[in-house]
Amino acid sequence: MIGQIVGSYFIQAKLGEGGMGVVWAAHHMALGRRVAMKMLLPQYSANRDMVDRFFSEARIASSIEHAGMVGVYDFGHHSDGCAYIVMEFLEGETLTAFLARAGGKLPPDLVMAIGRQIASAVGAAHQKGIVHRDLKPDNVFLVADAEVAAGMRAKVLDFGIAKLMADAKPGSMRTRTGVLMGTPVYMSPEQCRGAGAVDARADIYSLG
Repeated sequence: MIGQIVGSYFIQAKLGEGGMGVVWAAHHMALGRRVAMKMLLPQYSANRDMVDRFFSEARIASSIEHAGMVGVYDFGHHSDGCAYIVMEFLEGETLTAFLARAGGKLPPDLVMAIGRQIASAVGAAHQKGIVHRDLKPDNVFLVADAEVAAGMRAKVLDFGIAKLMADAKPGSMRTRTGVLMGTPVYMSPEQCRGAGAVDARADIYSLG
């Protein structure tokens, strides 16, 4: 994939993989903008309903104008049929990595600053009817930002991906109950019960 042209983008390097796809570093050949491209694996790209919902999540996420949301610029299909979305390129580290470097403890004022930023971003998503369903340190990315008191900005990653992954399981349905979506240690009681009607309160529990 490195060195290939996908749409208007030149693939430069692999950033990571897991779950449903692979994330690549790329740049827009005309604008020179560096971006991240998340590409669904072939088995998921072959599922038309899943691709439609993948793109739908991208459209909704791009409509949320908030500093704590990752910008979504474009989406489409690679020549091999794999679906992709093009997002803001982030330089920094996950909250998980930051906590590990800090020995698992942060000063109270920094905890409050980061927590407030996450809550604000998640609240903006809730206003659009989007529930994250898998809020955890791995899905929070910290980037340098001199404009905020903490000196860093929390970006919330992967809105809607937890539900998309659950829907990918054989025999599952969008509204089916009894399907666990999320990471157990951060999941609300209703998520742990596999309840189908999980709402914004589940994210509030996970953030707590």
